[in-house]
Amino acid sequence: MKHYSPTDYVNWLEEYKVRQKAGLEARKIVASFSKRFFSEHVPCNGFSDIENLEGPEIFFEDELVCILNMEGRKALTWKYYAKKILYYLRQQKILNNLKAFLQQPDDYESYLEGAVYIDQYCNPLSDISLKDIQAQIDSIVELVCKTLRGINCRHPSLGFKAGESSMIMEIELQSQVLDAMNYVLYDQLKFKGNRMDYYNALNLYMHQVLIRRTGIPISMSLLYLTIARQLGVPLEPVNFPSHFLLRWCQGAEGEGIDQSYQLLRDSLDLYLAMYPDQVQLLLLQARLYFHLGIWPEKVLDILQHIQTLDPGQHGAVGYLVQHTLEHIERKKEEVGVEVKLRSDEKHRDVCYSIGLIMKHKRYGYNCVIYGWDPTCMMGHEWIRNMNVHSLPHGHHQPFYNVLVEDGSCRYAAQENLEYNVEPQEISHPDVGRYFSEFTGTHYIPNAELEIRYPEDLEFVYETVQNIYSAKKENIDE
Repeated sequence: MKHYSPTDYVNWLEEYKVRQKAGLEARKIVASFSKRFFSEHVPCNGFSDIENLEGPEIFFEDELVCILNMEGRKALTWKYYAKKILYYLRQQKILNNLKAFLQQPDDYESYLEGAVYIDQYCNPLSDISLKDIQAQIDSIVELVCKTLRGINCRHPSLGFKAGESSMIMEIELQSQVLDAMNYVLYDQLKFKGNRMDYYNALNLYMHQVLIRRTGIPISMSLLYLTIARQLGVPLEPVNFPSHFLLRWCQGAEGEGIDQSYQLLRDSLDLYLAMYPDQVQLLLLQARLYFHLGIWPEKVLDILQHIQTLDPGQHGAVGYLVQHTLEHIERKKEEVGVEVKLRSDEKHRDVCYSIGLIMKHKRYGYNCVIYGWDPTCMMGHEWIRNMNVHSLPHGHHQPFYNVLVEDGSCRYAAQENLEYNVEPQEISHPDVGRYFSEFTGTHYIPNAELEIRYPEDLEFVYETVQNIYSAKKENIDE
């Protein structure tokens, strides 16, 4: 009766006739499956009869459920094929919903909804709905609010209404929410990771995670992320090698290589400088650079070193080598030897030139520009992971390839770079690959780089004259 509205007029006699016809048709098809597919698995086109059924699909499903609920251990063959057909019908509907979900705009983010679709697809015979799971999470949010009220009775999160999308900017207030969440989830409700049976599929399904209060990093992170966002705390998913983590977005949001990636890269560089033959850390470094989509040549160098140290890593190394080479080839096909002219109208927003010594406004590192793009040319995943959309100008602004003083290569937005008023030589191993000389204020590109940016040197001279000569005159006065 749940499929009928109390306000609708229903001709029950006609409904009964339609239901009876659908039931007979369902039994006829189920009975035919054993003869047709006994010696093989049911192929994809084996369900074509079902797709062409007339009448409401819900009646057909209802009859299949009745077959599955037949008492005793009889009619097992009927139950076997009835289950297969019911799986197919429900998974097709769920798959259509999931496809529609994945086509939502980039700013539409409901990780919970996507997880519920996956849960439904893997458990099509279970009664799972986003509404029910959201209700269970809302009850956890209420417990968190109760605890939060004891910490700060004036906390702004306590005034949030269901469905609101508000964010708290003060770090201290965010911290109070996270403290309350940690207490409720882990001390009061005893949510935990399943260390003893990590690969059990139940650890992934949201309805089971809520029932068993047990999960693994990706499912527990999803629950934590959903609750935090309802209470105004900005957390972001991080697809870390081998694990799924959450990042607490403290303070202002930025672009490019965010602080967590920068710290990881710097830590790996430092450790590997002391212990250059640590295979697992080398592999982590290669995966990190591969994931960020930058410096593919460096990835190949690292992988070659790993293969020399430990030939047993050929599986992981081979995979990364193949995809890195494909990435390099795609870049060559897309770009070739592209010549970029500053005088071109589409480059009118480019403010800086190759060879200039710059400083990153947010992270403070010194660098030299060795390339630029009129807009961000990285892929969607990189833009999303680096939180570029949070910048005032987003990805629709010039981005610069820079060699950083710590030996890394980065891709920085124009709005986050500024002239270094005290330019100094950048001690990067690849400086000689792009530049022929350091003049004390800027680098002079070599012949190969100048071919790609033939007009930049003139702009560099003009910039140096305006910035550094003016500074020298002020000092002399």
